[in-house]
Amino acid sequence: MPKAKELASRLAAHFPGTVSAPSEFRGEISVAVSETAKLVEIMAYAKQDLGFEMLLDASGIDHLDRTPRFEMVYELYSMTAGAHLRVKAPVAADPPELPSVSGVWRAADWHEREAYDLLGIRFSGHPDLRRIMMWEGYPHYPLRKDFPLAGLSTEDGRADVAPLEGGPFVTSTGVKTAVDREPRAKDG
Repeated sequence: MPKAKELASRLAAHFPGTVSAPSEFRGEISVAVSETAKLVEIMAYAKQDLGFEMLLDASGIDHLDRTPRFEMVYELYSMTAGAHLRVKAPVAADPPELPSVSGVWRAADWHEREAYDLLGIRFSGHPDLRRIMMWEGYPHYPLRKDFPLAGLSTEDGRADVAPLEGGPFVTSTGVKTAVDREPRAKDG
């Protein structure tokens, strides 16, 4: 971990007032970006100058009752230093948008499309920002915390309300034992 903290400190020193000092929680090092217009520049520096050659993950988070509501979390890894760094970036609310880092790491392409499809976070400069799970024209974002668990129907009739029980991978309620609740028990 000392190597990750050292690299995170160098990142914060290179972007003073834009990247926070590193914080540690349970042995993991994180920094926060306050000026998201510089996100691509920050990430390019992390890759080229600090050696974080891998983007392991990029995840969108919905903090429903907070401002800003959305946040992107990037998990970076340096194979040469054996260091892991988490970079957090707030997402402006109306509309939720960040610059794309897919030009820095090609792996960001898929992660950004997923955040767009399921949370509605847009990525300016993304080469192919289209939905990957929901169909084009679907007006909702299923991973938002205010999205109902039973789903929403649409005007085009393509989506019915999703059932909460009874599918092949859903446990049965009101059954006495855990073995009887298992989806495999329905096949018998």
